[in-house]
Amino acid sequence: MAARLVSRMLRRVLRSSVRSCSSGARVTQPRRGEPSQSAAEELSGRRRFLREHATPFSAFLTDGFGRQHSYLRISLTEKCNLRCQYCMPEEGVPLTPKADLLTSEEILTLARLFVKEGVDKIRLTGGEPLIRPDVVDIVAQLNRLEGLRNISVTTNGINLARLLPQLQRAGLNAINISLDTLVPAKFEFIVRRKGFHKVMEGIHKAIELGYSPVKVNCVVMRGLNEEELLDFVALTEGLPLDVRFIEYMPFDGNKWNFKKMVSYKEMLDTIQQRWPELEKLPQEESSTAKTFKIPGFRGQVSFITSMSEHFCGTCNRLRITADGNLKVCLFGNSEVSLRDHLRAGDSEEQLLRVIGAAVGRKKPQHAGMFNISRMKNRPMILIEFSLLLQDSPPALPAVSSWDSLSIQGLRHRVGVSSQEAALWKGCWVPQPPPLTRRWLGCGSPQRHYSSHSDSDTSPKCLSPVPQAPATHSGWLPTSDELTHVDSEGRAVMVDVGSKPDTARVAVASAVVLLGPVAFKLVQENRLKKGDALVVAQLAGVQAAKLTSQLIPLCHQVALSHVQVRLELDSTRHAVAIQASCQARGPTGVEMEALTSAAVAALTLYDMCKAVSRDIVLGEIKLISKTGGQRGDFHRT
Repeated sequence: MAARLVSRMLRRVLRSSVRSCSSGARVTQPRRGEPSQSAAEELSGRRRFLREHATPFSAFLTDGFGRQHSYLRISLTEKCNLRCQYCMPEEGVPLTPKADLLTSEEILTLARLFVKEGVDKIRLTGGEPLIRPDVVDIVAQLNRLEGLRNISVTTNGINLARLLPQLQRAGLNAINISLDTLVPAKFEFIVRRKGFHKVMEGIHKAIELGYSPVKVNCVVMRGLNEEELLDFVALTEGLPLDVRFIEYMPFDGNKWNFKKMVSYKEMLDTIQQRWPELEKLPQEESSTAKTFKIPGFRGQVSFITSMSEHFCGTCNRLRITADGNLKVCLFGNSEVSLRDHLRAGDSEEQLLRVIGAAVGRKKPQHAGMFNISRMKNRPMILIEFSLLLQDSPPALPAVSSWDSLSIQGLRHRVGVSSQEAALWKGCWVPQPPPLTRRWLGCGSPQRHYSSHSDSDTSPKCLSPVPQAPATHSGWLPTSDELTHVDSEGRAVMVDVGSKPDTARVAVASAVVLLGPVAFKLVQENRLKKGDALVVAQLAGVQAAKLTSQLIPLCHQVALSHVQVRLELDSTRHAVAIQASCQARGPTGVEMEALTSAAVAALTLYDMCKAVSRDIVLGEIKLISKTGGQRGDFHRT
């Protein structure tokens, strides 16, 4: 007991001298600055003495495999101010009643207990922790705990620029900011909210205040953002960032699919092809990240390899959820309520026994990515914010879909570094350029949007004559019988198991008659809701992929490509829509194309209905289809 008291006194002396930032850069209290040489030598001596005379680590926080848990993550809230497509539905998720969440005093009581037992690092998570009104006070209270050396936060960055000066004064040492794309339009599509500029401002503020490196968390998912790997890495050339690429992980409700996961080795190979001089940095034993640096770059890149190369053997992390449950493994489904024991009046010793029993039951490693995907566990939003993965990530079209926006020139890798560095250094955020315009005979400027990047550089409007790729033309043979009903007239799904896989292409169209007022606002991109053509295009792409969920008897089709084009027709004050879908399989994609065109039209209606209710949706029709046993079809 006396030895433990001496150890705590030494920690207190050590902590009063210096607090370490996430990079190891020192921040003195109350002001930041480098210690003198003598102070550094004294600090080194104290650390050496502490190591030599340290007491055995707490038995309550040591599991049966000798892992010592000195890192605690505390979720401050289940709420979030974003509505990410791959995290939760737009209306949110069912939240725990406020009375069942931990109060500030309960959070501090538990933190105090864990720190007394040897925890020296606490990370605050959510939901979004920075929407909790008392977050600055919580950081300040944690900062007073003897033995706690590091206080960090994981945030989506929306409120960061506003709160960071206060948080730094309160004692915040390190920041992780979640950002999955560098394309503003894609950001808004993913999170269903505006805010890209605020996140950028938050990262700029963190750099300005001396946090180094500022950690940027990027969950990499195939079909969503894997084509941006090199763009993220390029940011580290002139900025003190640690870009952390995180393998997509399975959680309850996120419909995890191995095919959506981009492995660490695949990401590393992609980066090394561009920067072969990439070198690995040494790492601490308990580190979750494999860190690399390009010589001459200010920042670095890391990989969190939870799925392909787990780091369970050196895990030192515990988690407390916002409702007070202790999780000893992120991927484990067993939890114990510390809140209930607190409110039952348990003593400190009783709480420690509960904690020790839970830690002692921790398994040597998680169940593996394929088994985890079948296990029942909380959605990530209800564990912590750092990886928002509750819902299936939208399998967006390939990189060409976003290239067509020409936003920030991300396709041209050579120019990314300087442009993005200017963006981050000056906190300047470029707006998407005006959509491609073409002057028609009437002299009216026409806005055109396409989800497909044309092979040449000249802008192309939607052709009034559909040009579906087909080698065999002819009318589709009709049938005397309906295929979706059985002999007794009941609805039934067609069995396509015996049909051969063939290449399938379908093109459908729709027209939205907006009227002169709404048409002009769309044409000039002055709608208060945003760019109607961009939003409608994205809605059409997403609708094609969800057709089997919307139309009961449709088969699920693995689409290989979706293309949505929109063109303004000033003669009718209308928007012409064309949707094309491609797949290889035993069934056609006509319904996908029709659904895409129809939902794009409905989205335009929704974007414009505040301006005019006199909007007409019409001419939804199949233009062409190719592939399949029944022949091709082209509307004349």
